[in-house]
Amino acid sequence: MATNLAINDALIEEAVQVGHHTTKKAAVTAALEEYIKHHKQMKIIDLFGSISYDPKFNYKKQRTKQ
Repeated sequence: MATNLAINDALIEEAVQVGHHTTKKAAVTAALEEYIKHHKQMKIIDLFGSISYDPKFNYKKQRTKQ
């Protein structure tokens, strides 16, 4: 899919150099993949503390069951 974007040239060139990418497209693709991964991780972090566990559950006992 062809897309035209006005991206700061200095910023994209720095991304190419820092990421050791061979093309601007590779740098933008890597940046988008990292952006998506980061936001998915943030959704997981939001779950911390939101799940309640049964205080009587004995996980050590479950490990020994065969």
